[in-house]
Amino acid sequence: MSGEEAPVAPVAIETTEAPLGEAMDIMTALQLVLRKSLAHGGLARGLHEGAKVIEKHAAQLCVIAEDCNQPDYVKLVKGLCADHDVKLMTVPSAKTLGEWAGLCKIDSEGKARKVVGCSCVVVKDYGEESVGYNIVQEYVKSH
Repeated sequence: MSGEEAPVAPVAIETTEAPLGEAMDIMTALQLVLRKSLAHGGLARGLHEGAKVIEKHAAQLCVIAEDCNQPDYVKLVKGLCADHDVKLMTVPSAKTLGEWAGLCKIDSEGKARKVVGCSCVVVKDYGEESVGYNIVQEYVKSH
């Protein structure tokens, strides 16, 4: 060893939290909430699981994809949410919702592969409070 070591450059760690001082948008906050809920086992994915959770009065938030092409599916989910006082949010794409709900494979580079679309996700347990959780709660209250 020569005694001199090259300085190690800090590795940038990608986080889903917004940098300090910047406001997190609602979709980023929702993504963070869904990931934390999935990690804590508090996510029901799909119509069958979601409807069971809503019927048991255990649902706290329901997220539905806008590009769902089955009107009966959308009508059922919206009706269940209205009957059981569950807050409802929408996202533009089922593929995006499926990725956020963990219905994909993550390759060695950290990119999502083989994403399965998901039209409905129900949060039954948020896991832990975070910045994203607070933003989603404020959004739900205002809409």
